[in-house]
Order: sequence, then structure tokens, then C-alpha cells
Amino acid sequence: MAWEESVRGRGRQPTQSGLHYAWVVTAVTCLALLAVAGVRSSFGVFVQPLQHEFGWDRAAISVTAVLSMLIYGALGPLAGRLADRYGPKAVLLVSVFLAGVGALLSSTISRLWQFHLYYGLITSIGAGGAAMVTAAAMTSRWFAERRALIMGLAGAGVSAGQLLILPLAAHLELSYGWRWSFVGMALILIVLVLPVTVLFFRNDPAEMGLRPYGAAPLQTGVSAPSESLRGTSLAQAARHPGFWLLAGSFFICGYTSTGLIGVHLIPHAVDHGFPKMVASSAMGLMGAMNVIGTTASGYICDRYGKRVPLAIYYFLRGLSLFFLLGVKDVTELNLFAIVFGLNYISTVPPTSTLTADLFGRRSVGMLFGWIFFSHQIGAALASYIGGLAYDLTGTYDWAFLSAGILGVLAAGMVLAIRERPVRPAPVSPVAQPVPAMGD
Repeated sequence: MAWEESVRGRGRQPTQSGLHYAWVVTAVTCLALLAVAGVRSSFGVFVQPLQHEFGWDRAAISVTAVLSMLIYGALGPLAGRLADRYGPKAVLLVSVFLAGVGALLSSTISRLWQFHLYYGLITSIGAGGAAMVTAAAMTSRWFAERRALIMGLAGAGVSAGQLLILPLAAHLELSYGWRWSFVGMALILIVLVLPVTVLFFRNDPAEMGLRPYGAAPLQTGVSAPSESLRGTSLAQAARHPGFWLLAGSFFICGYTSTGLIGVHLIPHAVDHGFPKMVASSAMGLMGAMNVIGTTASGYICDRYGKRVPLAIYYFLRGLSLFFLLGVKDVTELNLFAIVFGLNYISTVPPTSTLTADLFGRRSVGMLFGWIFFSHQIGAALASYIGGLAYDLTGTYDWAFLSAGILGVLAAGMVLAIRERPVRPAPVSPVAQPVPAMGD
């Protein structure tokens, strides 16, 4: 008992010695996002094997990707709301389990509707919970400072999934067939990630007698800062121009990244004479650059602000997509992967932290969930447009050109944001006895 009281007493302070448990929770979150994102990013590996085995055209296969992205995005507001209200642990556990079950069932398909159901629906429901929205809710609970950096690390986890899982999926597909590739990914989720999350994730620092990382010591008789209690409803946010500019630019983010490049870059490269492993390695290289770019983005945004770096990311993305139209050899393909990878997910830290700055940390899970939904609508649209453009013209050129133009447009939208926070009446501390920042 005395030992527990001693730990709780020390836990009220920011980290003075040793490792704050917030970093353990961050590591578990990154692992969950890494594994689930790896399963989602591997979709392009299966396009041609399914086309060859079943005779499905690419537009039909792309419908599964469209469904996946819409479900993934639509789950964002709900996952964010549940994580805000009940804590992110349950959301992560259910999500990882569903993603694993969906991947396992996908290994058994023989009809297109089964692929829609197992991968497009079940896996995507899981992915919608084990996503950046839940990471944002975790960050708002466990960190009072360095929040952009933590979101950068979570984004790096997503990128690392692409770096590690996608080449593994391609290797398993080439060596053992696409069915065993799905089985391998399912085992990673269910056998590795699920137990680690059960054992080491905690919803809130209060469960361990701790204060959030970087929070000032809580003095007796002094209530928590009102900023941590500030929240904004969806109706209030919708009256703020910044909400629509964030949602619109994030729509373009989804269109230009996961929707187009994530689904169609591998088939595009193979069509232009690149071996599948070379194309998959380029995607892996892109994932490696994602890790660097997203982590650096979190540091840059914490230090120098969010709006201008975010605009630069979108502008460079647009230019890199124009460059992709002229790629002819492996060196140029890898150069594209490096440049595009550096800003693939670097948009997430500034977008999520701008959401928190404008509308309050109490609402970041729910509101960023809606903004993330716009991202997935863009991704779904680009996924289908890419497949349709290929079926109509035999090339992805028009799809890549449209994405480059939109990337430049997104830079202008971000610069139009005015960082004036919404100031609703703070929630009474008496009505919220549990000091969970996201509750």
C-alpha cells in the first residue's frame, strides 16, 4: 500500500527519471497501427493475382478497395467518439481482431462478393478502429505536450506497416500464392499484436496514478486547465471555415495517396515493365521515407507551426505526381518513392493537431474522425477512378495528372486556414469527475 502511494505521488509529476508509461502506450499504439496498415496497404499485391485467377477486371476489383476505403473512413467518427468516451484500448482490441479475421477469411474466397465482404467490409471495419483517429484520442489523454510528434510517430507506425508488411505480402504471394499471403498477415494480427495490446496498453494515465506526459503537477484544490476540458460539437465545428478547409485538403490527401498510389502504383509499374518485386520494393522504400517524413513532420510542427509546413507538403506531393508521369527506369521510380514517401503521411500530424488547436482536445477523436472520413472519400474516389481510367484508356496517366493538380490546390486551401480557435463554454469539472482528457 505504501509502495502504491509512493508510485502515485511520483506519477503526478511529468517524467523526472525513468520512462514515462506514455511512451509504452505510444509504442503499443504504433505496433497496432503498423500491422493493420500493412494489411490495408497490401491490396495492390493482390490485384493481378485475382485478375488472373478469376478473370475479374480491375474496375471490379477496385470496387473492393472503394468499399474498404469508405468503410475505413466512415468508421473514423464512430471510432473516435468511442475512444473519446470509453477509451482507446477496447477500440484497438476489437479492431485488430476484426482485421485479422477479415484477412483470414479473405484467403478462402472464390467469388467477388466474398472479397467485398471479407476484405472490403470486415477487415476495413477493423482498420477503421486501428487508425490515426484512435491514435489522436490516445495522444490527447497521455500527452500534454509533444502531441504533433506523437502523431508523427503514429503516422510512422502506419508507414512502417507499408515498409514491412507489404514486401512480406508480396514475397508470400510469389512464393506460396495469394491465399497464404492473407493467412500470414492474419497470424501477425491475431497471434502477435492482439496479446501485446491486451497486456501493455492502458486507457488513461489516471489508471496508473500518473499525469499526462508534460503536464504540470496537479496542486491540491486547483482544477485542471480549462483547455483540456474544452470541447466542440460537430454542429459548432461545421460553422468554422477551418473545419471545411481541413476536411477538403484531407479529401485531396486521400485522393492523392492511399486511393491512387496505394492501390494503383504497383499495377502501373508492372504495366510499364517493372518486375513486381521491384515495384513492391519501391512501395517499401516509400514506407521507409514515410517513417522519416512523418516523424520529422511532428517535430517541425511542434517547433515551427502547422499551417505552412502542411501547405508545403501538399505542394511537393503535387509536383512529385507530375514527375511520376515521366518515370522510365528503376532509379526514377525509386526517386519518386523517396520524394512522395517523405510527404505521404506527413500531413497527419499538422492536420490532427490543427483540429485539436481549433476545436479542443476533448473533441479531437470525434472531429478528426469526420475529417478523416473526408480523406477516405477522396481515397475511394481515386481508387475507382484509377481502375476506370485504366479500363477505358489502358493507362493511369489521367488519374495521376488529376492528383497532381489537386495536390497543388490543397496547398492553397491550407494557407487559407485562420487559426482562430472555437471558444465554446468549457465543460464543468464537476460534471466530468474522471480526469480522462478524451472522455
